[in-house]
Amino acid sequence: MRALAAASAFSLLSACVSYQGIQSQVQLKTLNADSGAFPGQGGSGNWPDSQWASSIGGADLQKLIDQALQNNPSLQVAAARLQAAKAITASVGANELPSVNASFDSTYQRFTEKGLIPPPLAGTYNTNNQLALNASYEFDFWGKHSAEMRAALSQEKVAEAEGQSVRLMLGNAIARSWLQLARQAAQLELSKQQLAIREKFDQLTQQRVKAGLETKTETQQSLIQLSGLKNDIAQWQEAIALTRNQIAALQGLGPEQGRAIPLPQFRQAADTALPGSLPLELLGRRPDIVAARWRVEASQGEVDVAKTQFYPNINLVGFAGLSSLGLSNLLQSGSSIIGVGPAIRLPIFEGGRLRAQLKGKVASYDVAVATYNQSLTDALHEVADQVQILQASQAQATEQKAAEQAARVSLQLAQQRQKAGTANMLPVLAAESAVLSQQKLSLDIAIRHTESQINLIKALGGGYDSKTSFAPAASQAKSNTNINNTTAASTSEAAL
Repeated sequence: MRALAAASAFSLLSACVSYQGIQSQVQLKTLNADSGAFPGQGGSGNWPDSQWASSIGGADLQKLIDQALQNNPSLQVAAARLQAAKAITASVGANELPSVNASFDSTYQRFTEKGLIPPPLAGTYNTNNQLALNASYEFDFWGKHSAEMRAALSQEKVAEAEGQSVRLMLGNAIARSWLQLARQAAQLELSKQQLAIREKFDQLTQQRVKAGLETKTETQQSLIQLSGLKNDIAQWQEAIALTRNQIAALQGLGPEQGRAIPLPQFRQAADTALPGSLPLELLGRRPDIVAARWRVEASQGEVDVAKTQFYPNINLVGFAGLSSLGLSNLLQSGSSIIGVGPAIRLPIFEGGRLRAQLKGKVASYDVAVATYNQSLTDALHEVADQVQILQASQAQATEQKAAEQAARVSLQLAQQRQKAGTANMLPVLAAESAVLSQQKLSLDIAIRHTESQINLIKALGGGYDSKTSFAPAASQAKSNTNINNTTAASTSEAAL
């Protein structure tokens, strides 16, 4: 009989663990020290760091970003989500502890004459009362509570990384807007200088027309160029107002505060020294990649929880208190009750509910893995694009420097001829306008190069330290990262 009972129990247990054939269909991509590297600039150093804004725009830019980090509603939403995730973690942690509660029930009823209540109480009306302490504890034989905790902790880390991602995106947006504001202010000043030169040119042209040295056609051409420069100035002024409004909105402020934002003076900072190569594992410092990786961990924990539903649920329950028929008898010594014992729930036939539930969790895991893989691919392309833009803008800057130098030499030659009396002032003014045009082109190239630096900083995580943000479940609780094997070991941090 004992052998039969043991065999029956084993058969029932084997029947419960029936998730064969439910497997993940997506492979997790990994980045580690052997994954390769992007080409850098042949320099050395630790780049980027968390103080990147100061290196780009000095204290003024850093102040704008700090103000935005205090007031922006998106960051407030991210902070609220993190607090909600922490509350869920605390709630899940409570499942690992015994549950104790007190209860008092008093029901006025008629007791049946055909039940367990003997005469003379049978057929009478009275109160059925119970005052007790009830306790229960669920044994975690199959790792259900630890899997729930892994999932909750991972979701908390997701919320934390998402908050850092919002901070990085906000800082990047403000830095790029600040850079465009500097460009617009500089272009406005150069356009005003061009307008002043064109007005002098127009005055000289009118004098030559009156002297019969030029035709009225030249005057009309000069007026066309004057009108074009005035339109450019108006457009730059409009762009400055709109960019100020945009920065104020990013800071969570109104337009009136935006109008008070000072116009920055763009000075191209020393080129940020990139290492000779950029290891691909640096992408693990991007908060969005870290968040996606934690989502995979959270989904793995949910899969493990779903698997534990196939096993018996074993609880220890107990109670102690008072019970009586009639409220006046409740506090008498003979009314005491006490009990303790196991409560076992064994799933045998659930109509496919447990398998469907596990399939859903595995599908969610596959979605999380595929999303992480796609985020990794997008990040690789983003970094590669910005590195390419940096290299191209450096080459363009070299060529533009030569063009601007040639324009300055032409201006010097025109000034020498004018001083020698072999030419009038018109070629000098034309050469001055040409120098300003080359300066505008140089400015745009320098702005594009700096903007690419800002974007590359964002693409590499902006100095976010992933070592403190992604510590796989191995450092907190053992996790199965391969859902096809319930005994698989947890992945290491190199999975990023």
